[in-house]
Order: sequence, then structure tokens, then C-alpha cells
Amino acid sequence: MRSYDPDLTPAWKRSAPVPEVPADPDLVVEEVATGFCGAVIRCEAGTVTLEDRFGKHRVFPMEPRGFLLEGRVVTLVRPAPAAPVRPTRTASGSVAVPGARARVARAGRIYVEGRHDAELVERVWGDDLRIEGVVVEYLEGIDDLPSIVAEFGPAPDARLGVLVDHLVPGSKESRIAAQVTSPDVLVVGHPYIDVWEAVKPSSVGIRAWPTVPRGQDWKTGVCRALGWPSDNTGAAWQHILSKVTSYKDLEPELLGRVEELIDFVTAP
Repeated sequence: MRSYDPDLTPAWKRSAPVPEVPADPDLVVEEVATGFCGAVIRCEAGTVTLEDRFGKHRVFPMEPRGFLLEGRVVTLVRPAPAAPVRPTRTASGSVAVPGARARVARAGRIYVEGRHDAELVERVWGDDLRIEGVVVEYLEGIDDLPSIVAEFGPAPDARLGVLVDHLVPGSKESRIAAQVTSPDVLVVGHPYIDVWEAVKPSSVGIRAWPTVPRGQDWKTGVCRALGWPSDNTGAAWQHILSKVTSYKDLEPELLGRVEELIDFVTAP
């Protein structure tokens, strides 16, 4: 006389533990009740969508023991959320150091002419400067640069770097810079009338920076020429700054000078 198992529950529904498998895209499984076999193309709250080899889609609940994977009963579960991708480079192009803490500020400093210069340097080199412990300050112009340098008191362990706008032969800025002769001070500059011009026109969405007649306020003239409100150059600058995401948005004439100053101030 043949004996029968009193438990008529199908084998795939019995209570033996089965592995939980993330429903990752392209995972090929078979739904046990219908025999539908396909690759996972979408996983939502409580359901999984499979696509068979003919391109047909079916949506199934992700019930316990609901699928076969290579002939074995499994329970599909939602994949773990992907970890956020950490940037490998800073905005300046340097290798990023995840979790690095800001270094205690050095005695050395980098001075720039104005607030816009300082904000642009922070935008691109901020991460690097914090790791190196370099503080950037702005001067509201360099007319008094020699006395500012003297007050700072540069020394081998407290070097000073200065970034100057429109540092070209014969300019007022070049004559002022020439008065600074300390070996512990490096004065460099870019050729642009204002740091706005150091942002590539293509990044701002314009063909070129307008030419402003001499004797006219440059920022105001630029706003007028571009059809921007000329009574709020601060708002215009914030618009320009928002378009800068990395060193690729800046002209080489500025990039090289800032890198030079950072190297000078942080040199042993």
C-alpha cells in the first residue's frame, strides 16, 4: 500500500527558509505560479516587473517564495538604495579627499582685490584651501598695497600672496605691485579689467564680454550692453557666479595665477 505525505502544500510554498535575493535590474527569474520567466526591468513598492525574451511585460507581487532563480525557490526583495557617488575631484580639478577636515589656518594669507574675486576663488578652490589651511581675504582695491603688506609683516613662515586685477604693463596696478619687494610676498595678476571677465563667456551663455568705453564703470557698462539691470551689479554677479561649477568655467590666465599663489603660500 502506497503512503502519501499528509502535507499537500506545494514544495515551493513550504516553510523551509529560502534566500532573499535583491530584484536587481536584468536578474532573470521565473514566477512560480504562472511559470512566466523574464528579466527584472523595474522594482517598485511591493511589485516587480519582468520582461520575457519576446519583450512581453508582466507585473508580479513580490511575495515570499514567489520566484525561482536557477531552479531554486527565492524571495525577491527591493534592492538596497545605491550609495551616493562621491566626487573624485574638487572643483579645481584636484583629487578629492572624502571626510578631510579643515586644517588650522596658516599664518600665511592670500589677498584678492574685492569680494567678487574672493567668492570666485572660494567657489573653485574652496575645498583645496580648507585642506591646506589657507585663508583668502579681500582688500577693496590695492591702492594701499605697500602699507597693507607692511602691516601684515610677511616672513618665511607667514607668506603673503596677492591676486591683482588688470595686472598688465603700464597699468596703475602694475606700478603699485612693483613697490612690493619682499621675498615672502608674491604678487601676481590676470589681464582682465574685472574678475567677471575671467569667467568664460560660454559658461555664462554669451558670445563675449562687451567692450566698455574708458571712463565708464565697467560692471555697469557690461550690464547695460547685455540687457541686464544695471542698477544691481551684485545680482548680475550672483548670476555669473552660479554658472561656475569648476575650473573648466574659468580662463587659464586666472587658473594659473591662483594655483601659483596657493603653491607659494603653502611651500615649506
